[in-house]
Parts: sequence; C-alpha cells; structure tokens
Amino acid sequence: MDTAQFISKSKNNSVEKASFTWQTPSNIALVKYWGKSNPQIPKNASISFTLNNCHTITTIDFEKKETSEKVDFDLFFEGKQKDAFKPKIAEFFTRIQEYCPYIFDYKMTINSENSFPHSSGIASSASGLSAIAMCLMSLESALNPDLSAEKINKKASFLARLGSGSASRSIEGPMVVWGKHPEIEGSSDLFGVKFPYKVHSIFENYQDAILLVDKGEKQVSSTVGHNLMHNHPYAESRFAQANDNLSKISEILQNGDIKAFIGLVESEALTLHAMMMTSNPYFILMKPNTLEIINSIWEYRNENDSNICFTLDAGANVHVLYPENEKKAVNQFIEKELSKYCQKNQYIYDSVGFGASKK
Repeated sequence: MDTAQFISKSKNNSVEKASFTWQTPSNIALVKYWGKSNPQIPKNASISFTLNNCHTITTIDFEKKETSEKVDFDLFFEGKQKDAFKPKIAEFFTRIQEYCPYIFDYKMTINSENSFPHSSGIASSASGLSAIAMCLMSLESALNPDLSAEKINKKASFLARLGSGSASRSIEGPMVVWGKHPEIEGSSDLFGVKFPYKVHSIFENYQDAILLVDKGEKQVSSTVGHNLMHNHPYAESRFAQANDNLSKISEILQNGDIKAFIGLVESEALTLHAMMMTSNPYFILMKPNTLEIINSIWEYRNENDSNICFTLDAGANVHVLYPENEKKAVNQFIEKELSKYCQKNQYIYDSVGFGASKK
C-alpha cells in the first residue's frame, strides 16, 4: 500500500502561531465494517451516509515551541479539560507522526464540542478525529500552500482513519466508501472516497432521525468489539457478505430500488449486532426499547406502505431512514409513537450532508 504519498514534504513557509476551526460530521454506515487489522485496515469495504446536524466543532491553537522532542497538547471537551480523552488522542498523534512531523514543533491546544451525546453510538470518534485531521491539514496547507483541496481531503481521510476507521468517511459527502472494492473506482483501504456514481433522485437529501434510546456510554467499546472479530467463527463469511452487499447497494443507489435498499440496510444493521452476540465473549448493545422501535417501524411500514427503515450503529440508538417525500408523515410518527421509547423523549432530526466545513 502506497503510504509514502502522505508523508509531509519539506516546509515552504514558516508559521509561528495559528488557529484553525473545523466542523466535521458524523456518518452512518449502510453497509457496515466490523473487524480490522493494523494499522486500522478494514476487513471489508463499507459505505455511509454523511450526516449534517450531528457534528463536532474543533479548534486547534498551534504555537511554535523551542524543543521538538515530543508531542505536546492540552485537550478541552465542551469547555472542560478532559484528560480521560488524552490517551486516545496521544495514540493518534503517535500513529501519524511519520506523516505529520510538524506536530512536534507546536504546542497544541484542542477545544472540541459535539452537537450530540458523546459515546452513545452516534460515531463521536468519527466526527472528532476527522475534525482534528482537518485542523492539522490546515496547518500543513499553511506550511505548504501548494497543496490542492483534493490532496488535503485525501490526506485528512487517511489521517483520520488512523485514529478511528469510520472517521475516514466523515471528510466528504453525501456518500463515502472506505475499503478497497473491485466495483468502486478509486476505493482504498487507506482513505474514504466519495461514491463515484450518479445516485437516483430518491436517495438525495435522505432523512435520518436518530432516536436516543440510551445516551450512556457503551459497556463495550467499538475497539474491543472490532478485536473480537479476530477469532470469530463467522468472521470470514461476514466479510464476504459485506463486500457482496456493497456491490448490491451500489446498484440500488443508482437504480432507485428503495424496497431493495430497505431490505439490505436493515439486514446489515441486524448482522452487525449478530456478530456482537456471537463473539467470545458475547455482548448486546441493543436495549429493550431498541426492539420496540424496530417492531413499531415494521408495523408502520406495512400499514402505510411507507419506505421508512432503520439502521443501527454500535449502540442502542436507532437511525430512522426515510426519503424526503415522507418527511412530514414520518416525523409525526416519530413524535407521536417512537419518542416514548427514547431516553427523556429525545431524538435528533438529521439528513444527508456534504462533509467537513471550515469555520
């Protein structure tokens, strides 16, 4: 794999002090990846909707320091110093130091905030790490002004992946593929790429209402869950199934077969959780109200000939997906029937977005 292309070239400019702010979104995978090898290489390709309202806003202040012996940073999350998050970020900086050696030259102060609850299955690591990656690439662009926007996004996705695999899919939108796949032009295990084919109009401005069933921290982290795939009895079959499903959903997204979309997306969600329930040790991230919501969605869909469906990430929350032309009816259904299954009746209306934006 050609990682040399991401090594930072010699600096053209000198930057003593700088500050950059980026807003980067979460994303929700339609075809899931669950299982990876080092360094953050997926066992199968995945595709996601980039979200719009669920995002992280991160500011990094860079100040040149005298010694370059180690990476030096402070981390604040939602206004409070967050030392508990520092080991993960420190590990990220260790992984990227070959590609961004300039991080040794600066004292970094990182201020970050989410528009959604942290560690509740809305891919906070995806939006958080991609935001840091974009801030780093803003500094790299200041040091090397000849970098193109395409190169910046590509390297940002590459860097973000080294912190959180799904973060590679949060740089661009509205749909991003991560993982080498023979039918997706330009796809790579090293970074995410925009879905390269024309999408049917039914999937434009798709809606995603996120029902917050459980806003608490997951009892099993995604990192632990991924590692349990190494000796999983169904792992190889799952990886093959996911790659086959990506071929299928590529056709579906182009031809507009929304019924096939529903079947594939819901199957992928349940398969993800089936892998958790059949690993050793096994675990369950769904809650009773997760199942109540799923059954209510199925009932509503049958009674109203609706195109509503659900997907799940690695958590208890439910992503309710539906086309824009059903927005009014489905939102009423959520407010009247599904909100009662949410913690404190809380949910987030979201839709497909277009990736990172500089602030």
